[in-house]
Amino acid sequence: MIFGISTATYTFVHVVLSLVGIGSGFAVLFGLLVGKRLEGWTALFFTTTAATSLSGFGFPFQKLTPGQIIGVISLAVLMVAILARYSLHLTGAWRRTYVIAVLVALYLNVFVAIVQAFEKIPALKALAPTQSEPPFLVAQLLVLAAFIAVGVLATKRFQTQQAAA
Repeated sequence: MIFGISTATYTFVHVVLSLVGIGSGFAVLFGLLVGKRLEGWTALFFTTTAATSLSGFGFPFQKLTPGQIIGVISLAVLMVAILARYSLHLTGAWRRTYVIAVLVALYLNVFVAIVQAFEKIPALKALAPTQSEPPFLVAQLLVLAAFIAVGVLATKRFQTQQAAA
């Protein structure tokens, strides 16, 4: 039992929050690429991504885990994005900072999803049982490269859209 609910239910809620965070994060990323703020998607992304990170600390643990470290980093990055967006109104360099922070938060969610996929899906676990094998490393490197490429494009396009406005 975790917070009065079964571990299975808690895990299910945590996973759903994570998947909604990833899906809404890709919607926000699309908005960045076309120069739109997409207020509702952004609020959903921030809320579910923060809830995912926070709920990760509810699982029983003996010591700090890599997932919890990523959760702390994600929460810090989300705070920067929220500050840039809502308090500093994307002025000056905060516009670029916002784009980068959103992309890092989304990437961290996707990174953990890949880790979980290689732990939980039998075919992937067979390819990389310790997650130090080439299939796991290639998957993570391809995703990282894709995020960097899209991040550069999103940063340029979101900046350009602001200049045009």
